[in-house]
Amino acid sequence: MRLFSRVLACVLTLVPSVAPAQADDITEGGVSLELNAVQDVESGCRFTFVANNNSGTSIEKAVFETVIFDTDGAVVRLSLFDFRALPERRPRVRQFDVPGMTCASIGQTLINGVNSCIVNGTENSVCSNGLQLNSRITIKLLG
Repeated sequence: MRLFSRVLACVLTLVPSVAPAQADDITEGGVSLELNAVQDVESGCRFTFVANNNSGTSIEKAVFETVIFDTDGAVVRLSLFDFRALPERRPRVRQFDVPGMTCASIGQTLINGVNSCIVNGTENSVCSNGLQLNSRITIKLLG
């Protein structure tokens, strides 16, 4: 029995301890944009994004320069997507219609840069610092 106790003690010291995540233990991580869905609408293709602002400050206005590529990789549109206000640590869903295009004709989307990022009434780099991009669908979101 004594040998078993020693072996058990040795094994337990080798197992890493895992503490449960705390809800308020969010690291400062910048802004994340997820291309969540696209849908054909009467006027064209509707993009649905989920934006999360974990930058540590509320953003009054965030506008991203967005490039749309067709399935062959050719640039077909350059647009400004105005994500409006992005409160700190509160997800926001934003939709943008790209007129004259079907969703099936779109191959990928590029966040080319930040056109405007307003924090406390002035331009700020918080929208581009640590910008994280993800796509939940087959259309890639690049940056």
